[in-house]
Amino acid sequence: MDVEVRGTVAGGWEPVREAFARNFERLGERGAALAVYRDGRRVVDLWAGTKDVDGAAPWQRDTAQVVRSATKGVAAAALLMLYERGLLDLDAPVGRYWPEFKAHGKEGTLVRHVLGHRAGLPVLDRPLTFAEATDPVRAAEAVAAQAPVWEPGTDHGYHALTYGWLVDELVRRVTGRGTGEWIASEIAAPLGLDLWVGLPDSEAHRVGRAGKIEAPEPSGALRARPKRSVTAAYADPGSLTRRAFAAIDPSPDHNDPAFHAAALPAANGIATADGLARFYASLVGPVDGVRLLSPDTVERARAEESAGPDRVLVVGTRFGLGYMLHGSASPFLAPGSFGHPGRGGSLGFADPESGVAFGYVTGGFRRTVTADPRAQALIRAVRECVPAS
Repeated sequence: MDVEVRGTVAGGWEPVREAFARNFERLGERGAALAVYRDGRRVVDLWAGTKDVDGAAPWQRDTAQVVRSATKGVAAAALLMLYERGLLDLDAPVGRYWPEFKAHGKEGTLVRHVLGHRAGLPVLDRPLTFAEATDPVRAAEAVAAQAPVWEPGTDHGYHALTYGWLVDELVRRVTGRGTGEWIASEIAAPLGLDLWVGLPDSEAHRVGRAGKIEAPEPSGALRARPKRSVTAAYADPGSLTRRAFAAIDPSPDHNDPAFHAAALPAANGIATADGLARFYASLVGPVDGVRLLSPDTVERARAEESAGPDRVLVVGTRFGLGYMLHGSASPFLAPGSFGHPGRGGSLGFADPESGVAFGYVTGGFRRTVTADPRAQALIRAVRECVPAS
């Protein structure tokens, strides 16, 4: 696809523009944007393609997209900020704040187990309808009534959708506000972020229409195939993998305005690339005088909580407190990087050592959960620029 890449890059960051353009030429990109910050200053701001995956209207600088599970990293910051303010103890049982949660052997589940995907609650025995999933009372009741599928704290597995209801109820019990409301006032407003968990009607016109796209066949090379165990897990309706991603049934339409307006802190954040990158930049340093987390809290957030075979994703994963950590399943910039991908492509992360923060959003969803080839190509270009910049 031959497109005009718009935007700017700072001197020394030209390879990132070239990699961004190649994603359209070689990797089937339809519409996307990329922003990179270095030490609180934006050094890459690019966009190209179409706003709608199946349309012709051009992507604009202020175009936003559903970023799916990249939302989780923003939601995690809400709990970490409450910890910093002395309102939440990461080592306390969830039941201290949410007494109903203690049912069915969950008394020992800690707040840090929720953030590290160790709570043993990746699935619901009865999936929720969309109406139930977006009703905070009914969603919290369903999670509280669920028995864990492993002893909390003893193993880890990706809580694809239940993570959002767990985090949301903790935020509600501590602050009296939903996570989306809290993010709007305590994270997005101070930083001027184009980022929402619960899209206001006034911003609906900016959101592009997302859709599935197929990866082009590589020339002169074999297409990489997922491992048989991963393929089997996604194909088996009874597997933890399928059940975790089907905790809302039927699966909601990600282009439905009702989905955009709801607040699902695990799955339906909407952001521009700049909004996502600016958020991560503010975790590791000041951005226009605003820093969200202290260096000590960042160190806690990126300390390894979970590592090894993931009982849901069926690959080896690494998690800190609410963030994926650099590893083979989700490579970021460097070993100390932390962030979160969104299923299908989007990605946000920060690397404290280099001061780099990265935000990539796309309207073309591919069959990837973590390491999307388009984002990986951009990361490699950023890595090339960092030593010389």
